[in-house]
Amino acid sequence: MSSTRRTAVVAGVLFLVTEVAAIGGLALYRPVLHDAAYVIGPGADTRVFLGALCEFVLALAVTGTGAVLYPVLRKRNEGAAVGYVCGRLLEAAVIVMGIIGVLSVVTLRRQAEGAAGADGASLVTAGRALVAFHDWTFLFGPNFVLGANTLVLAALMYTARLVPRYIAVLGLVGGAMICASATAVLFGIYEQVSVAGSLAALPVFAWEVTLAVRLLRKGFDEGADEGAGTFADERVGEGARVG
Repeated sequence: MSSTRRTAVVAGVLFLVTEVAAIGGLALYRPVLHDAAYVIGPGADTRVFLGALCEFVLALAVTGTGAVLYPVLRKRNEGAAVGYVCGRLLEAAVIVMGIIGVLSVVTLRRQAEGAAGADGASLVTAGRALVAFHDWTFLFGPNFVLGANTLVLAALMYTARLVPRYIAVLGLVGGAMICASATAVLFGIYEQVSVAGSLAALPVFAWEVTLAVRLLRKGFDEGADEGAGTFADERVGEGARVG
């Protein structure tokens, strides 16, 4: 198996991990995100911890896709490849910030259990603030930044013909739609977790799953290895001209 084929397989696995971890984290977080009185109730801390673990795996997988794909992408456009890696790092960092916000709600709830005469109204307000913090990180990380990263990667895949163009076009559509949806949520047109928000997220979900399956089954198109040689030859030629 060539290094390019191994890269494709690892990237495909990581993209599938991001989807599973993202869905699992959102489902497991449901009690803390949708129960305003979570901080003064019995809680479902174990479930929330599992959700946090899922989201941490998501952050690692997001970072991994950028690192794994960089050697292939830089042979087509080094600047865009660096931008993609940085964008994935930013996306992962925002996800981790959201994890901390949710875990802080659990800490607040546990402290309230051991505090006699705790002000329930104040605790609920603090809990809501932390959940709101998570919701904003969810909007900017796995929506705005994800959309921008998708556009960069899909554009590189399209111009370099690393995958069939219909897959790259799906990524361009998905990236644009998730950014547009995030903008609509930002201005209060509809809620992020809603029918409209879910429909807008479907194309980018389809893009990542389709790309992952393609990379696992067939890898990059044959031009991927040829592009490496072409890029290297161009760099050598530039050096010779300078010399």
